[in-house]
Amino acid sequence: MSKEKHPKTNEAAPAAASDAVPGTPAPAETPVPEENPFAQLQTDLERFRDLAMRTQADFDNYRKRSLREKEDAIKYANASFLERLIPVLDNYEFGLQAARAEGSQAVLIGFEMVSKQLQDFLAASGVEIIDAEGKPFDHNLHEALGGEESPTVPEGHVVRQLRKGYKLRDRLIRPANVFISKGQPTPAS
Repeated sequence: MSKEKHPKTNEAAPAAASDAVPGTPAPAETPVPEENPFAQLQTDLERFRDLAMRTQADFDNYRKRSLREKEDAIKYANASFLERLIPVLDNYEFGLQAARAEGSQAVLIGFEMVSKQLQDFLAASGVEIIDAEGKPFDHNLHEALGGEESPTVPEGHVVRQLRKGYKLRDRLIRPANVFISKGQPTPAS
């Protein structure tokens, strides 16, 4: 006769009726401790409440992140347009410098009027020109092309700016190309 284990009590299961010896009383079943259904419900309730609170917090974070990303997209929507416009501005600056050197007053006045309009447009669009000359070198705003000795500009400051830099609000569009001062020239021996 094989004895199987009872699944709840881990004890031997009572013999089947066909295995029982006639005339002998059936063994008494051991009582199985029943779990409190209210305690189980309370545990489930706490678990689902915690899950709901976590889901709500995740959703709030998602909503805030989405709003922030949308605001950034609107704030910096013109960045690619301005990146393409900057080389045109550089060439315009070269034309303005040539007009000043040539001395034609009418052409110079026309260039300066357009220059003023461009500067106003850039300012209204949130673009800031990075003026680096004479200021301390900042690797976040400037791109160093080399170093030069300078009797007037302190070491680590920008001696000259080769190309203007631009920022759109707080984001760098293009760094200014600069030469950095190495300090006073060393006397020849």
